[in-house]
Amino acid sequence: MLIGNAPCSWGINYPTGNRYSWQAYLDEVAAAGYRGTELGPFGFLPKDAGLLKDELARRRLTLIGATHVHVFSDATSQPAFMATLKELAALLVKLDAKHLVIMDESNAYPKGREGVLDAAGWNSLTAMVRDTQALVEDDYGLTLSFHPHIGTAVEKEDQIDRLLAETDIDLCFDTGHHAFWDQDPIAYMEKVFPRIAYMHLKNVDPAVRARVLAGALSVADSYGAGVMCPLPDGAVDIKAVMALLQRRGFDGPVVVEQDIATNASETPLELAARNLAYMNGIAA
Repeated sequence: MLIGNAPCSWGINYPTGNRYSWQAYLDEVAAAGYRGTELGPFGFLPKDAGLLKDELARRRLTLIGATHVHVFSDATSQPAFMATLKELAALLVKLDAKHLVIMDESNAYPKGREGVLDAAGWNSLTAMVRDTQALVEDDYGLTLSFHPHIGTAVEKEDQIDRLLAETDIDLCFDTGHHAFWDQDPIAYMEKVFPRIAYMHLKNVDPAVRARVLAGALSVADSYGAGVMCPLPDGAVDIKAVMALLQRRGFDGPVVVEQDIATNASETPLELAARNLAYMNGIAA
């Protein structure tokens, strides 16, 4: 099973203004031992398909797919979103990537109202998801999946259930984001397994999570406090997750992600390498 990583593990969440250049990111994700990568925020890695293909090949890397964030509650944003998707999907096809993941934008919500949508906002989200699926899957032949994410309109199990009931889209299931609210990722994976097309592996520090659940720490501030900890160190049984995937014959991408705490003692490269060593130990 190919285990990939993504630019977000190096703190790269926007196309520009990052601490790492795209060349440095590719060098380090390859140096950490990964053979697959996500595209990252659209425009961070080169949009020139020929150039990017050569740079990936030089480092023995495969482009797995892309995760794209959008404000789904804003119906007026759909024309611009669709134009971006056409450009993004065309690039993925040229690079033989098979997957595109979409995700709601957490920064669109005011503090204290994270993920709260009225009926019009929810209807906009589901309508845009359906239109996106028609475009990406029918016109470009990619597999589209939706990433439930903390601080957005699709983060808790009842919201994920509703999305799955009202659309045909599959999930990019993230173990850390699911466990953030003290939900059981393995039980939910068993429940919805036929709808899981893509996996993100993260883990959750139970002590930091407890502060969020008690109201002592905000969702936004929990990232800097290290709520998403390295894979070996958290509340999620990653070994059990991998055993479930193998037992159920999962054949989609598996991507490790690592949010960096403010006081992290390890560099992104060191964290990525440690996470992969842990994954390799599971497979041994």
